[in-house]
This record gives sequence, C-alpha cells and structure tokens, in this order.
Amino acid sequence: MDVVVVMDVDDKIRKIEDEIQKTPYNKATSHHIGKLKAKISKLKEEAITKGSSGTKGKGFHVKKSGDSTAVLVGFPSVGKSTLLNELTNADSKVGSYQFTTLDIIPGIMEYNGAQIQIFDVPGIITGASGGKGRGKEILSVARTADLILIVLDVFNPNHLDMIIKEIRDIGIRPNETPPDVTIKKSKVGGVHTSSTVPLTYLDEGTIRSILNEYGVHSGNVLIRDDVNMDQFIDAIEGNRMYIPSIVLLNKVDLVDDGYVEEIKKTISDFIPISADKKQNIDYLKEQIFAKVDLMRVYLKPQGRRADLEDPLIVRKNATVIDVASNLHREFAKNFRHANVWGTSVKFPGQKVGPNHVLEDEDILRIILKK
Repeated sequence: MDVVVVMDVDDKIRKIEDEIQKTPYNKATSHHIGKLKAKISKLKEEAITKGSSGTKGKGFHVKKSGDSTAVLVGFPSVGKSTLLNELTNADSKVGSYQFTTLDIIPGIMEYNGAQIQIFDVPGIITGASGGKGRGKEILSVARTADLILIVLDVFNPNHLDMIIKEIRDIGIRPNETPPDVTIKKSKVGGVHTSSTVPLTYLDEGTIRSILNEYGVHSGNVLIRDDVNMDQFIDAIEGNRMYIPSIVLLNKVDLVDDGYVEEIKKTISDFIPISADKKQNIDYLKEQIFAKVDLMRVYLKPQGRRADLEDPLIVRKNATVIDVASNLHREFAKNFRHANVWGTSVKFPGQKVGPNHVLEDEDILRIILKK
C-alpha cells in the first residue's frame, strides 16, 4: 500500500527555504530563486488567511480611541506591563512570571496635547506568526497600529532578530517604506518592464519568473526604486503594512554602561530604559510622539487671541482643508481662505489657500464664505 505524506504549510516553507539555501546565488539562478521566494510568500499568506478564518475560541477585541495607537511587542516577562503603567493611565497586572498578560490592556499616553493609545499584548513566542501561543491574533493587533514598540530584556537582546522575523512573517515591514512599483496587468502582449533607476537586484527574467508564479503573464511593470526580490514580491502582494517601530532595551538598571555599549555593537538603534526605575521614560514619550507623525495646530478665531492651551492634533503634512474638514464638514464646504502664523509661512498671518501644508505649532485662522 502506498503511503501518502501530506506536508503542512510550515513544512512546505522549510523545504523551499532549504532549497534556496542550497542554491548558489548568481545571475543564472536568480530567476529560480525569485520563483521560490514567491512560492514562500504565497504560502505564508495562505497560512495567515487560514489561521485567521479558522481561529478557535475567543479572539482579541481591540477598541481604538485617541489620536494614534502604539503596541508593545516582546517575549514574555520583558516588562511590557510595567512600561505600559509608566507611559499611560492603565492598570496592567504586573508579575515576574511568564504570560502575566492574558488579554490586551489599553492605556492612554497624554503628551503635547495628544492622546496616544498604547496596547500591552500577551508576550509572543517563537512561531507566533504561524499561530503558536495565539500569535496570529496577538500580531494582528500590531498590523493595525501606527507604531510598534519592540521591548527587549537587557539580558536577551538576541531576541530582536526573532521578533523581527515574526513581525515580518505576519506581513508587517517595520521602518520600511512601500516599494515604488506599479504593475498594470493586461490580457495579452507579455510582460514589459521599465525603470527610472538602475536595478541592482532584479533583471527582466527574474521579474517575469516572479510574476508568472502569481499567474501574471502579461502587463506593464514600472519600477522607481532599486528594489530587491522580496520588495518586488511585497509590491505584488499589495497587503503589507509599513509601520514605524522603536526598539526598547528594558531593565538597564540591572547592568552597567559598558554592557549597554557592547549591545550597541550588534543593535545599532535602540532606546535604553528601565520601566521599573522610571529611567528614560520622558525621552521615550518624546520619541513616541515624533514617530506617530502627529503635530499640533493652534486655532485663532477671528478677532480673538489664539488658544495656545488646547491644540488640535492632526497628522503631519496635514493641509489647511484637512484641518477644516476635521473641525466640521461645513468649514470645508464654505472655506474661503486662511491665515497662518508659524514656520510653514514666510511672514506672520500669511494668507493661504486650502492646500497649504501646515507644520507643528502653526497658528491657523480659517475664513469662511458669508
């Protein structure tokens, strides 16, 4: 009797990854490697979709509030709950044993007039993106956040690579920008590629090989970035989340400065903190506010002084008409012009139109049609 061996998605991915490892990379093999990477990407998407639709039991329900959201991600017992309590008004249970946080705990950090919601999620484990330890549900919260705070224990900085892998496997691209790639499918005519920059990592054969794996045999491809295979595949998938992140090294009160300096040799960019001893928390708040791309706009009603106590919190690069729309849809509908004081204009009180881009701490007066 023949024995049929059915491989699960993880086994298939591992088998393809082994084949990539064994294949020497050169111009002749790049087409084949591109095809294999596309297969892996499709399998990972299949695993995420399958896991999301077939999740048993209670999922995580997240109710958002505030001007922006951040999520604390890390292995168990790295001090996320203590950190949440220091940053916000939350009351997250704190313990020195693993899996203290069994649900998602929200808190609000108030800074520069903004209300930034921060979520403390259960600690992830290796294999979280594949569903271990309810990892898919936990990491799915990070997919909808405006900022990811990766919390490391000072004695386990090597966990960073594992956390980044889990985050990437769930479709998040921390601190990356979307690749500038446009793909327009057509029914006939084959694949035509053009680029505005020299391509270091891709050639037309590799591009066609990757596209063929996705069932695209005709179309026009325009590339404006020197993207690699993985970035090109991300552009095809079209569902990646490009989210800023900050790496936090917690519990630095337990080590000396020399130990922290050694870690800098392997992790170039992190903020050393001690949630327990309240070290560097104010600086962290400042960096969180900067990373979530918020800014303050002060409103000046006609004939009155500007309200410098209660700023309107908007996204960076917001225009005058964006602010008007936030205030009331009638403001946008009846907008005539505006006056601005601040760094975005050449002189105080400058008259501007609806598409003028504001900067942090600008003062704005909106004039409406009578």
